[in-house]
Amino acid sequence: MLRVKFAKGEQRKFIQIVLGKINCPSLRALNQFGFEIPYSTLKSYYVENRLLPLDFFENLCKLAELKKEDFNFEILNENWGQIKGGKCNLSK
Repeated sequence: MLRVKFAKGEQRKFIQIVLGKINCPSLRALNQFGFEIPYSTLKSYYVENRLLPLDFFENLCKLAELKKEDFNFEILNENWGQIKGGKCNLSK
């Protein structure tokens, strides 16, 4: 799953802009627009513990009628953050 990486603090601002544009009073009420995302996951996106999935980001832009080009972000590969397996411990 591709992820969208914003600069620090920008992901929260993006979510606040979306909530304002669609007149959504809270993060919890976002699911009334057809999203089936647990509140804890939405909260993790809001406090920037998790990066937004690309498809969710695009859906939010479409819902709030925002242009993706207006935001400064980077798209990360599916294997971003993974580490190589089979670490070798050669301490002698």
